[in-house]
Amino acid sequence: MTEDAVRDGVLSRRAFGGGVLALGGAVVIGSVPGATAAPGPEGAGPEHTGPGGPGLGRAARRTTLRRGSAERAGLLSAHLDRLVTDAEAFLAPSPTHPWYAGAVLLAGRGGTVALHRPIGSAVRYSAYDEKTDTGVELPPGERIPMTEDTVFDLASVSKLFTSILAVQQIERGALELEAKVTAYLPEFGGGGKQDVTVRQLLTHTSGFRSWIPLYREPTREGRLRLLWGEKPANPPGSAYLYSDLNLISLQLILEEITARGLDTLLHDEITAPLGMHRTRFNPPLSWRPGIAATEDARRPWSGLDRGMVRGEVHDENAYAMGGVAGHAGVFSRAWDLAILARTLLNGGAYGRARILSPESVDLMFTDFNTAFPGDEHGLGFELNQHWYMGAMATPQTAGHTGFTGTSLVLDPTTDAFLIVLGNSVHPVRSWRSGSAPRVAAGNHLARAVPVRPARGRTSWFSGMASATTATLTLPQVPGAARLECALWWDTEPGADAVALESSADGGATWQPVPFTTDGRTEHPTGAVGGWSGRVWHTVSAPLTTVDARLRWRYTTDQRYVGRGVYVDGLRLLDGTGLPVFDEARPADGARIEVNGWTRSAD
Repeated sequence: MTEDAVRDGVLSRRAFGGGVLALGGAVVIGSVPGATAAPGPEGAGPEHTGPGGPGLGRAARRTTLRRGSAERAGLLSAHLDRLVTDAEAFLAPSPTHPWYAGAVLLAGRGGTVALHRPIGSAVRYSAYDEKTDTGVELPPGERIPMTEDTVFDLASVSKLFTSILAVQQIERGALELEAKVTAYLPEFGGGGKQDVTVRQLLTHTSGFRSWIPLYREPTREGRLRLLWGEKPANPPGSAYLYSDLNLISLQLILEEITARGLDTLLHDEITAPLGMHRTRFNPPLSWRPGIAATEDARRPWSGLDRGMVRGEVHDENAYAMGGVAGHAGVFSRAWDLAILARTLLNGGAYGRARILSPESVDLMFTDFNTAFPGDEHGLGFELNQHWYMGAMATPQTAGHTGFTGTSLVLDPTTDAFLIVLGNSVHPVRSWRSGSAPRVAAGNHLARAVPVRPARGRTSWFSGMASATTATLTLPQVPGAARLECALWWDTEPGADAVALESSADGGATWQPVPFTTDGRTEHPTGAVGGWSGRVWHTVSAPLTTVDARLRWRYTTDQRYVGRGVYVDGLRLLDGTGLPVFDEARPADGARIEVNGWTRSAD
């Protein structure tokens, strides 16, 4: 089941809320031994945290996880506390029903897990009453609270495991990224799918529609017949359309070329080497007391009548496939997913185990969908999606969500990772809407990563509020001929921008002021936005209006925000280059008019 929203009749998840060689447009991964235990140090320190991320494209230290303080992780504890407070607010009506009955939150940076917090209930309801649109609550003594180790049905987060297994086979030469699917599954070509490639399955550009009700067919043969005969909704490679059918097809390829079931592959190639002891398909009955409940599954809102589902996969198609499917069916806990996150941020290794080469991890975090702006996608991983990553989103940030209320986000630029596991379809799928809890958590973790001032103890910070305008206005200074300062920005692309403006009439009207950054990049509109690498940039702006007032203006829309904007070292120079205004001088700094900006040491 995909994330549930309907836009123009099509399920839309976003609305709901060796080396690498290029050969004729194809990408080929050199042969690298994969998924083998490799000797190496247990690495205790955080990885390189500059642009490009830890271990990506290079052999990384094999950092392993430990619990520690926010300070040890290089994070600001106050913002992690607010992450929890905001998450708890979604246990109440938000706005009509709780977004989830409970959740487990995990956040960290480097090798340190600085936050691991359960909230709410793993099991709160015995049933759903469709006549009153209420959940039938269990007596307080019979409700089961969330714990750190509560296991969740990951839903579509399962797709990441299938994708990793596929990339392992590419490393070993058993699977080719640009090969046609029919090279491995000849029957797949029915309905006009003969040109679909493995890469298109991994990047959701195959042309498949979002899903089909395979569960209506009682036999494996019948389900395969539906898949083989399915006609593409779009010509292969012509459009992005998220589809469960892509990863189901990939599962069939993996099982064909390895002669092993997907559940066996998951255990042998990922969970056993990494020590992910609470991650598997079809958890045994002994796990059931520690598993979060999902939905009171009954028609018409569910495709099957199953009652309150707990310990069995929620997705109807995965259930019909025996609980083992390429698109859904993996159960896991937050700590295990943190191990996976750390493995990928390490470049494919964790402790003494290596499951992927650094080059393969690079490839999984490389955007193959440049032809479809807004739908950035690596191999299996989604990239730069503010709709659930919040301010953690960058062109390199990778992650995935699951219909049941789960999500995983990895930010290589700061070496940070965030896991939000919620049972948001408990007691019924219609109670949840959007991805507000995920966005709020992403915003807080992004804010918890400090931005040190360019010079001195503090810099000006715009904040991260939506639907606001913040201004930082300099006084009128006679003789000023040039503005110089340092600027740091990371905003929602195409929506939020910071602009330099001047006024010659005392602030009644404002005009854009063109400027350059780092002495080479011109900004003729006087505004910048989007991703700038999360580094400081030097700004220089000649002033053509005599004795004008200057201001920085940051404006955000109502939807998502980035990490915000910082300004530091504001100076106005005369024609000879001497400062006529310098905010470092207390008397000058006191003359700056502030609306919405604050002094920040981080």
